[in-house]
Amino acid sequence: MPPLDPFAMERWQSTYETAVAYNLSESGILPVTLASLVDHSWIREVLARQPLGYGHTRGSPELRAAIASLYPDAHADQVLVTTGTAEANFLATWWLVEPGDEVVLMLPNYMQIHGLVRGFGGQVQSWSLRAERGWRPDPAALDALVTKRTKAVVICNPNNPTGAVLTAEEMEAAVRAAARAGAWVVADEVYRGAEVVRDLTPTFLGRADRVLVTGGLSKAYGLPGLRIGWIVGPRDALEALMARHDYTTIGPAYLSDMLARVALSSRVHARLAQRARLTLQSNLGLVMAWVTEQEGRVTWTPPEAGAIAMLRYRAAVNSTALAERLRVEQDVLVVPGDHFGLDGFIRIGYGLETSVLEEGLRRIGTVLRAL
Repeated sequence: MPPLDPFAMERWQSTYETAVAYNLSESGILPVTLASLVDHSWIREVLARQPLGYGHTRGSPELRAAIASLYPDAHADQVLVTTGTAEANFLATWWLVEPGDEVVLMLPNYMQIHGLVRGFGGQVQSWSLRAERGWRPDPAALDALVTKRTKAVVICNPNNPTGAVLTAEEMEAAVRAAARAGAWVVADEVYRGAEVVRDLTPTFLGRADRVLVTGGLSKAYGLPGLRIGWIVGPRDALEALMARHDYTTIGPAYLSDMLARVALSSRVHARLAQRARLTLQSNLGLVMAWVTEQEGRVTWTPPEAGAIAMLRYRAAVNSTALAERLRVEQDVLVVPGDHFGLDGFIRIGYGLETSVLEEGLRRIGTVLRAL
């Protein structure tokens, strides 16, 4: 089995995100505090008195029911709670991919599954979102990529790093292509619920029998520290995934499970959703104004959802070199487009504190003007 490719983006962020003043590599909504999630009496009377033991290994029944309610016609026994969406993606890939299998992967993408497929001995076929098309894919190209050797079609929707959202027609094209080959659709939907102005992004769940959906509380909910993710899919697939889950984290942290139930309760969930939308709408306006001020040094397609955006810059400099210069000279961290196979771009997060975003953008502009 081949060695794992370096996960360049995660290594870059892990190394520097806590060492800079302006972390624009952050990809989620500004995290909420414990005090804003639950009241102090609940912390004293419930959380503080809870024995720190093991909980339900597949997630508590209450949490699985709350997650199932996010998807039309889903049931609690179709849900496996994981330690972040990262574990959910790992388990799905580990279960599906054997040496020699082909996986058609939407690119650009969060590159975890790309590296895992190759590490498990599979081959990646790229289904590209095109910048010149406003980050729209070509369904005809997908038909050509899916063959009898295709094990899965992997989607990230809403997309990381572009913030693009597939149309209903594009989603159906992906489902039809996978079904023709007897392949699975694996849809990373962790940014579902982080729409800027549009309605809630439709899910892939329920569009075919062989569909696995992953998600979590890190991005749209502003709760990355809870490390709560999930897989939703057919019951027999969930049993196979549970057998692998026994070899990884076994189960979610008990206190995280408790707090996730609070976050997904109807009252709190509505409040978190409104907070995410207002934050994204306000901050996206700041980014739009800044792009205009750059007078052509930066171009983009504004994201429809998520807390990230891809910026194409005009300067003739490698994206990793630009990101390093921003880090060293300006104390700003961005993700270079190289990490997604897209030199000439940088990814920024705009779900963060407004003052940090404004100053980070100002400093990026200073370097771009100098170039």
